[in-house]
Amino acid sequence: MLDTMGKESCKRSACPINCALEILGDRWTLLIVRDIVLMRKRHYRDFLSSPEGIATNILSDRLRRLETAGILSKRRDAANARRSVYTLTEKGLDLIPVMFSVFRWGARHEPGIGEYDDLIRSFEDHPEKYIATVRRDQGQSGSDEGHVRASAPSRISS
Repeated sequence: MLDTMGKESCKRSACPINCALEILGDRWTLLIVRDIVLMRKRHYRDFLSSPEGIATNILSDRLRRLETAGILSKRRDAANARRSVYTLTEKGLDLIPVMFSVFRWGARHEPGIGEYDDLIRSFEDHPEKYIATVRRDQGQSGSDEGHVRASAPSRISS
């Protein structure tokens, strides 16, 4: 299927769920978004330290796909030009409510992971402030007045 610019867009159909799953439909993609939002990870090596143990080739591929899809931006680290910094774009920031919906579902239906209730409640009470805080933490513009930042538990379980 071609989009208005003649590029291939959704591969299987024009269904919005299919289009989203073409980008987000593997186990690693939302975990990378989670790490940026909750753990404030920004560098390639940061993502490798996640408890799920992503392989380097898969991480490289997912970061590249997320950048190509316009969900992540990649720039040189001002403190160390040999490193890249990954941040969410506006399109990526729009995934934060999706990530929290999946987070809420997992916490509700999987036993033993209720330790995240405060984090979920913090987002649900002030989603716009939470997103503004993520934007601010990434050095992007946006109001952070009255921001709310809930700390993620020190350990994120798979």
